Amino acid sequence: MSTVYFDHNSTTALKPEVLEAMLPWMTQQHGNPTSRHVFGRNARDAIEYARTQVASAVGAQASQVIFTASGTEANNFAIAGISGNFEPMQILTSSIEHPCVTRPAVAMQTRCWQASSIAVDNQCQINMTHLEELLKSPTHLVSVMLANNETGSIQNIAHISELARKHKAYMHTDAVQALGKLPVDFAELGVHAMTISSHKIGGPLGAGALVLDKRVDIQPLLYGGGQEKGLRSGTENIAATVGFGAACTLAINGLGHYVSHTSALRQTLESGLMKIGAAIFAEHSHRIPNTSFFAFPNIEGETLVTALDKAGFAVASGSACSSDSTEPSHVLRAMGIETDLARGAVRVSLGVNNTLAQIEAFLLTLQSEVKRLSDLTAIAA
Repeated sequence: MSTVYFDHNSTTALKPEVLEAMLPWMTQQHGNPTSRHVFGRNARDAIEYARTQVASAVGAQASQVIFTASGTEANNFAIAGISGNFEPMQILTSSIEHPCVTRPAVAMQTRCWQASSIAVDNQCQINMTHLEELLKSPTHLVSVMLANNETGSIQNIAHISELARKHKAYMHTDAVQALGKLPVDFAELGVHAMTISSHKIGGPLGAGALVLDKRVDIQPLLYGGGQEKGLRSGTENIAATVGFGAACTLAINGLGHYVSHTSALRQTLESGLMKIGAAIFAEHSHRIPNTSFFAFPNIEGETLVTALDKAGFAVASGSACSSDSTEPSHVLRAMGIETDLARGAVRVSLGVNNTLAQIEAFLLTLQSEVKRLSDLTAIAA
C-alpha cells in the first residue's frame, strides 16, 4: 500500500523539470564559479541566471538575492547580520515565528540585545495594538512571517512594515511558506529583508536565499573568498542553486492552478472535518490555500498521526517545526488555545498532485480512527 503524502509544508518532492536542470551540474559540467577559465565562467553564468529566476519570482532585482544553504540560515543571517553593526536595542519577533527566527533573536541577548515577542489573536493574526506598544521602545528589527507554517494564516506584512519604518526599525519577513502559494512581491511588502527556501516549492534541499534591500548594512554571515557579494563566502552549490532557480520559475508559472486546486481540496477536507467534529484552528483567518490545522477533543495529536501513518496517510503533528518536541504547538499556545486541545493538533498541507479521491479516502479513515481512539479513551476513563 502506498502512503498518501499530506505534509507539503514540511518539504516537497523534487520536480522532474528541476532535476533535469540540475543533472548536468551533478554529472557532466564542473568548474569553480570563481575560476577564469571556461568551466568557471559557465558555472558563474548558471548561478547568475538562477539568481535572476529567484529575483523575478519575488519582484526583486537579481542584485538583491543572496544565496544561502537553507531558510534557517537566511533567517539567522537576517537577525544577526542586520543587528550586528548597531548598538544593542530591541528585536521584535512574533509569538508564532519558526524557531529559526525566535532562537537567534533570543541568542542576541548574550550581546545585550533585548528580544521581545509580539502577541497574536485567536485567529493567528498579529495584535497590532501590542505591536505599536512595543515599538514605543527603541527597536532595531521587526521579524514577522508572511504565512504561518502551522495554521497557514497570512499576515498583513505591508502594514506591519509601514509601522516598523515609522519607528525607524528594519523589517524582515520569513516568506518560506508563502512562496509558490500566494503572490509574493518584495517591493509591495515594504520589507528590508525576506527569507525564501527551495525545498518548499519542488526544488532541492540545501538552497535558500535572503532577499535584501540594497540600502541595508548587514554583517557577513561567512568570511572567506568573498562569494555572494562578500556576505556568504564559500564555493557555491551550483546544482542546488540552479534547481532553486528552476523551481521558482515553475512555481510562479503554476501559481494560479496551485491556488485553485488546493483551495478546492481544502474546502472538501474542512467540510468533512467539521462533520466529524474537528476544531479547525485559524478557520476565519486569511490562509494559504493548502493548509488545514485541526484537532479533536480528548485525542492526542501524536497518537492520531501515528494511526493515520499506519493507515497510509502522512500528516504532521502540532509540534512539526521541532522534531524533538513533545510540547503543544507554540503557535496554538500563542493563540490562546486550551492546552488539551492543542495537544491534539494535526496539520494537513496539500500539494498540487493530491486528489479529491485522496481527500475522501482520508476523511473515511480519519472518521474511523477518531471513533476508535475515542472509544479507547472512554474505556480508559
